[in-house]
Amino acid sequence: MAVAITGLVSNMSGSLRNASKLAAYDRAAILAKRQMDDLQLNRYLPRWTQMEGFWDANATGSIPVKWRAIVTPYDFPPNPTPKSAVLDRIELEIEWPGRKFRIEGFRRGYLTEADAVRLQQGQGQ
Repeated sequence: MAVAITGLVSNMSGSLRNASKLAAYDRAAILAKRQMDDLQLNRYLPRWTQMEGFWDANATGSIPVKWRAIVTPYDFPPNPTPKSAVLDRIELEIEWPGRKFRIEGFRRGYLTEADAVRLQQGQGQ
């Protein structure tokens, strides 16, 4: 009987470890979705500039979770001019101890003069 109980306790501890890993991933996925929503709604984010930040320990369950994002034009007209409509791509990377994943989102945007010049010179590809 002691052997059976030892085996059951061993399986339970493994299951609990897996559940805690899954909970951390689920929490990171929810935070990533919220961050992506914030990034998609902010029309004033600079293109080609890496942004990063951390979430509060209360939101992450005391796990240090970091995010990085970059906005780049994904689809734009030939010979783009300032105020041309473009489709921006937002790449968001989430990282916490031992794991990381990426998600991407898209939004409509308009080119600034500097963005148009950069694309015309082929530097934004």
